[in-house]
Amino acid sequence: MADEKKKISLGGIDNAAEEKGSFIKTLWQLVKFLVVSGLVTIIQLALAALLPLVCDQIHTLLPEFLRGIFTPTMFTAGSKEATKYVIDGVVTWGYVLPFLLSNLIANIYGFYQNKKTTFKSDSAWYNFVIYIVLLLALILFSTWMQGAIVGALLKVAPSNWFLKIITNESVARLLASMAAGFVQMVVLFPMEKFVLMREKKADDAEAPEAAPAE
Repeated sequence: MADEKKKISLGGIDNAAEEKGSFIKTLWQLVKFLVVSGLVTIIQLALAALLPLVCDQIHTLLPEFLRGIFTPTMFTAGSKEATKYVIDGVVTWGYVLPFLLSNLIANIYGFYQNKKTTFKSDSAWYNFVIYIVLLLALILFSTWMQGAIVGALLKVAPSNWFLKIITNESVARLLASMAAGFVQMVVLFPMEKFVLMREKKADDAEAPEAAPAE
């Protein structure tokens, strides 16, 4: 009975996957990474819904170096969002902060969860600093990419039923978010597995159990 419980535990599945070889082990790590990513998404969506209650009161304009990334063209002219988040042709921190903070907080959770359960790593503390720098770059790129995708889709003439669906603003934003999430996964999984979260060294593994006394 104890052996059966061990087999269905997370550690038991990890060991079984490792015994199958590096390909199956990596595939299992990808499955765990996707599960953690799902939890990260839930946290991110919850924070993205709550943070605007506070951040919408912030009307400070973005600094010059961010204005080329977060442009008013991300919003439909005359829309509620454009009226709320664009002042004098410049996007405000009220729009950017909820996205940045929800991404950052959720992915910090994802970092430690993947380090503990997905890759079982004992990586150095400075890898976390590298991760934050990489994450901020990804967030900025993803936000720019989402704006570009939404802008491109909204300019397409809805000449048939399919185009009418994907040129709907809500659907366009959903597709853009899915594309951004895919990009983050493609970048973060190999970076975490092969660079930031290398597995514990073999000599740190548990020593074999002592033979029972006669």
